[in-house]
Amino acid sequence: EYKEAFSLFGQGWRCQITTKELGTVMRSLGQNPSESELQDMINEVDADNNGTIDFPEFLTMMARKMKDTDSEEEIREAFKVFDRDDNGFILAADSSVMIFIGEKLT
Repeated sequence: EYKEAFSLFGQGWRCQITTKELGTVMRSLGQNPSESELQDMINEVDADNNGTIDFPEFLTMMARKMKDTDSEEEIREAFKVFDRDDNGFILAADSSVMIFIGEKLT
């Protein structure tokens, strides 16, 4: 899926994509990053500092992004265990259970 999305722009002699093209690729993969986020993503993985990314750099960037997404999803799933009413809040009575099992609350 990543190779297919990347290859929409990184074809032929130019196997690299720009920030603008990266936005289009990311949107084709269901993401919606801002221009600032796109530039930050390129800066993080642009090993040769040429302002574009090649496919290996793109894979590195997507692996980092997916790791962050997975962690957020795991936290949400854990929260849902204690959000019995599915209203986005954990009752004080439920927080005592978390304290009992060893979780610090802030």
